[in-house]
Amino acid sequence: MLPQNTLSQAHKMKLRWFVTLSTVPLLGVVTAFGIMPQTAFNTSEQKTVVEAIALPVTAQAVNTSAVFWRNERVQRGDTVAELLRRLNVEDPQATDYLLKNKGAESLRQLSVGKEVQSEIAADGSLLALRYLNNGGSQVVIEKIGSAYKTSSLPVQLEQRVFMRTGEIKSTLYAATDAAGLTDPVANQMADIFGGDIDFHRDLRKGDKFTVVYEMTYSNGEAVRSGRILAAEFINQGHAYRTVYYQTSSTTGDYYTPDGKNMHKAFLRSPIEFSRVSSGFSSSRFHPVLNKWRAHKGVDYAAPIGTKVKVTSDGIVALVGKQGGYGNVIMVNHQGRYTTVYGHLSKFAPGIHRGQRVSQGEIIGYVGMTGLATGPHLHYEFKIDGTQRDPLRVALPDAAPISPTQKTAFLENTRELNERLAMLRNTRLAKLD
Repeated sequence: MLPQNTLSQAHKMKLRWFVTLSTVPLLGVVTAFGIMPQTAFNTSEQKTVVEAIALPVTAQAVNTSAVFWRNERVQRGDTVAELLRRLNVEDPQATDYLLKNKGAESLRQLSVGKEVQSEIAADGSLLALRYLNNGGSQVVIEKIGSAYKTSSLPVQLEQRVFMRTGEIKSTLYAATDAAGLTDPVANQMADIFGGDIDFHRDLRKGDKFTVVYEMTYSNGEAVRSGRILAAEFINQGHAYRTVYYQTSSTTGDYYTPDGKNMHKAFLRSPIEFSRVSSGFSSSRFHPVLNKWRAHKGVDYAAPIGTKVKVTSDGIVALVGKQGGYGNVIMVNHQGRYTTVYGHLSKFAPGIHRGQRVSQGEIIGYVGMTGLATGPHLHYEFKIDGTQRDPLRVALPDAAPISPTQKTAFLENTRELNERLAMLRNTRLAKLD
């Protein structure tokens, strides 16, 4: 008989072999043994431990220190509250300051179209506002500590040069709008070429223009249109080119590339962009008198109140009422020329006989006084007292560049002429 411990050893060996053999074909048996009550194999005490583990912040977590920038333009009828709403500002303290504090008065008076830039915290509180006031100065309203403070920076003006080119498809203004030109620049262009091109009658589809001009910026925002530096207008296949040249410290004018003055002594038209309703004629049926008579002038149909410009430098010879002219102004020029402006609704303030007037100056406003069936301007051009057709008569030129300045003129305008040549016959909507 084997000792007790020897039997135990033999028994243990058999058990190990049994388990080993069973695991080869029958893995499920081992698994079954693994889920038996642990007390059959391990009597040690089980403990549950709960430990806090710090997790990384996910990308979706809100960053309370984030700062946001937003721009909005002042719209017609805007209130401070409405502007702040569009800027996504939710800050009662800021709203109160902007509504009541004198330092924010310029914000409350901002013109339509002015841009306001805001700096906002993640919770909607206002950190700062920046804008150019109506005078062009930059205003900064910012939160310092727990209160708001307004400061103003002086105007910082700079000139930027732009180039635009376009093509006439319907009207001059439609073409300049499409090219991105402002109305003041478009008006300048019409004035510059107005002695050679009658924009009421001569404009044709397919005409092209190129303009090099300045814009004035204040603290990075465009505040006004500047002077045209060079321009070309191709009308009915004929190219008219001009450059601006400063002839002295206080005067300058527009000249052709070879130095001839672009300005005529007279403008072709006394009003801006209106259709000709009745031309110069030796015989026309008068709509009021109901009979045939000569019409020795040009009628420009235009709304009552349209501005009337004097077409040349001169001296006012008559202001008042005269027969069929109604309210009329007559101006003498250079001793032998006279211009007449009839059917006016009113005269420009202060206009009087003997007054010296300059080309382009507003002298009156379109009306329908005298023998007129509708609002229009009656314009006459006289040479030595005889009416001539103002749309066809050869107009005298203004003085060309002086011989003493010719060399400097050619040298100083060379770059501008090269810019025009570079863009000639090139259709660009916008080129900065």
